[in-house]
Amino acid sequence: MTDFKDQVYIITGSSRGIGRATAETLAARGAKVVVSSRNRDACQQVADAIIAEGGEALVISCHIGEQEQLENLIDSTVAHFGRLDGLVCNAASNPVFGPSSQVDYQAFEVIMRNNVYSAQKLAFLAAEHMPADGAVVLVSSIAGIQGSRMIGTYGLSKAAQIQLVKNLALELGPAGVRVNGVAPGLIATDFSKALLEHPGLVERVEQQTALGRVGEAMDIATVIAFLLSSDAGYITGQTLIADGGALIADPF
Repeated sequence: MTDFKDQVYIITGSSRGIGRATAETLAARGAKVVVSSRNRDACQQVADAIIAEGGEALVISCHIGEQEQLENLIDSTVAHFGRLDGLVCNAASNPVFGPSSQVDYQAFEVIMRNNVYSAQKLAFLAAEHMPADGAVVLVSSIAGIQGSRMIGTYGLSKAAQIQLVKNLALELGPAGVRVNGVAPGLIATDFSKALLEHPGLVERVEQQTALGRVGEAMDIATVIAFLLSSDAGYITGQTLIADGGALIADPF
């Protein structure tokens, strides 16, 4: 396992799910982590658990839809730790579970602002403070690769993230900063609750996925840790699919 000793990483949306698992994984490998989401109390619980295990964690609450809070997240991290080595853009919004016809302008704007613009803005803000071997990881989704009757607009934002990974890799590459993404399949987290509770969906996923199971948050956290690490030092502009084989399902 890569040693992240004394390196500093910000993980948005890290009060639960994939974000929390990522913060815990990096901290267990020696990193100093910034736990961030809108819910400061929930973040503090995560930070306290990390500290209890001998890790180092700082809580900085942030609403990714507010630009001033994005700026504060970066500035406060650098002010506290004196450095920033990596960023994980994991926080996301999906206020509508249903056909795209049900997504009004306000919901569409929230999804695209929180899932796309905030990641772009945070990446540029963070890169200003990163060393030549800094790294950014965007958490996308296979919803950005497949069509969907129920989370189509969310999938649209995740497809945009996959393109954003490429754009950012080109723009930040000259400074030595790598940018990659990970596209999870269905993962058992609170964020996926509507999907997990949809009648028959979990059973269909299990039947059609090569590994025969829904993913866990740690399945994605370890992929993110790899993409942040020096082991992935010559990988940039890529989005790694981690779906247990869902996209290679045999229709027969």
